[in-house]
Formats: sequence, structure tokens, C-alpha cells
Amino acid sequence: MGVARTWVFPIIRILIFVAIAAALVKLAFFGGLTQGSDRAVPTGTVSDPTVTAEKRTIRNDVKLDATIVADAAVPVRATAAGEVLKVLVATGQGVAGNTPIATVRQITVRADGTPSVKTVTLVAGAGGTVSDLALLPTQQIGVGDTLAQIAPPTFSVVGTIQPAQQYRLLNRPSTAQVTVVGGPQPFECTGLTITTPLAGAGGAGAGAPAASDPGPATAPAATTTVRCAVPAGVTVFSGLAAKVAVPGGSAEGALALPVTAVEGTPGGAGTVYAPAATSGGDPAAKKVTLGVSDGKWVQVTGGLTAADQVLQYVPGAADQQAADAQQAGFGG
Repeated sequence: MGVARTWVFPIIRILIFVAIAAALVKLAFFGGLTQGSDRAVPTGTVSDPTVTAEKRTIRNDVKLDATIVADAAVPVRATAAGEVLKVLVATGQGVAGNTPIATVRQITVRADGTPSVKTVTLVAGAGGTVSDLALLPTQQIGVGDTLAQIAPPTFSVVGTIQPAQQYRLLNRPSTAQVTVVGGPQPFECTGLTITTPLAGAGGAGAGAPAASDPGPATAPAATTTVRCAVPAGVTVFSGLAAKVAVPGGSAEGALALPVTAVEGTPGGAGTVYAPAATSGGDPAAKKVTLGVSDGKWVQVTGGLTAADQVLQYVPGAADQQAADAQQAGFGG
């Protein structure tokens, strides 16, 4: 009995611990691997999302933030040289186009060498309020000198348009719908113009030091201005904020695609992409013609039928490019 306690039982306990340790090692490192077992393999496929052209009504209104501004003052320029005899108006006075501004004594020389003296009356030339007056009696003036400024009683709506938004206004409208914040009911402004300053406009004149060329990488982009006239009878004030909707055309029941699916510009040629015919193949480009766009959808006027499926996003277009295209009204 003493031998069993001394040798047999301890040996049995050691063997049991060794067996337990071996089992734990097997479970930890080799439990999931059995010969001939099937390993997980990918079975799914990734496909690009597609869309089908659908019938929609597209209204292409380019909406802009704008401001009510007073129209620029009209300068009164001298049409005769001589000495000012009398100033006939004062700053702040309302005038009409034919209101006399001043009388000028003009001295000329006849063919026979004798002097000729006559009095010339200078008129405002435009209606409004005299906002500046640079005339004094006995003053000598020359032809073309600015004598006064006439502020007209008219106002305009002025806003800026992003370059990409101009693609939606290839057929330039002449009117726009204006809503003045906190002002009168919406009205139509007329004489709409979209202008971009020409290169060099407003630069230094002759004799001024030339500025260093900033280069194409740092040259600021020219601001394109949208301007139209507030009609007579509409009460507005300079500085009021306004919303302008510039119409760029509309299409009823047009075959349309999201702008993210189209490369090209509204009113011109474009490209869409059909899904690849085989797995791993390249999408097939298809030429189309485009109509109006509302910034989210673009009309397809040719090259596509309602049953054709195309990729929802132009191949290779990043998410940011798709967002920019949606804002501008064209894809790619």
C-alpha cells in the first residue's frame, strides 16, 4: 500500500495532466483543421448599379442668390469748352434729361481772325438726382470733362453664376423671375444679361507699372454676373436680398437619366455606358444627344430607348465628381 501511494498514484496523476494538456494544445492549434475539410471560398459577385431611362418632366430653372442694387450714376460730360458763367443745379436736386446744368461762355476765332463769343447751355442728358457736382462759376472746362453725376431712380437685380451652371443656359433667356426677401410679390425682371469680364479688363492704364503675371495656377477666376432690371412701379431698396430663377427651358414627358450616368453637356452630345456583356469585361460606351437638365436629371433626345439599361455612375467617376455633376447639371 505504501508503494502505491508513493509511486503509482503520482504517476497516474502526471499521465492525466499530460493527456489534458495534449488535448488543449490540439483544440487550440489543430482543432479547426481536418484533412479533406472544405475551406470558405468567395461565392458572391460585385456588379455596378444600373438605371433605365424613364419619362419625366424636366424644368430647367437656374436658381441664384442676388442683391438689389441702385443703377450706376450717369456722368454729365462737357460738350463745349469755355468759362462757366452760371451753375444751374445743386447736389440732391432732381433733374430730367433736358434740364440745364450750367451756362458756358465759349470764345472761338472766326476765319477773319476776329473773336466770336457765344453762350452755350449744357444739359443733364439723363433723368435722376444730382449726386455729385464739380462746377464753380468762372471755372474753365474742356470738352469731355465730367461736370456732374446723375443717379437714376432705377434698380437692378445682380447675382453671380458658377461657370458650370452656364451649361444649363446655352440659350440665353432675356427675363427672370425674382423674389425679394421681405419685399413685394414675385415679379419678372427684364433685360437679363450674363457677362464675364474680358481678360485685362479693369487693369492698369497706359503708363502704370505692369503687375507681375501670377501665372495660370494662381490667377483668380473671373466672376460671371447675372443682371436684370427691376420694372417701374415695383418698390425696392438697395441692399435687399433676392432669389432669382433664370429659365433655361423645360421638357414635358422627356426620356431622362440621372446626371451621374451621363458624360457631356446639356444641349449637346453625351456618352452613357452599358453594363459589361461578360463578367470582368469593360462597359460599352454609347453616344447620345442631350437636352435640358434640372441639375439632377438630364433629357436624352437621341441614341437611347426606354428599355436600355446603363450604368448609374460614369465609370471611374469618384463620389465627389458625381456630386459636382449633380450641382452643375451635367455628368462626367
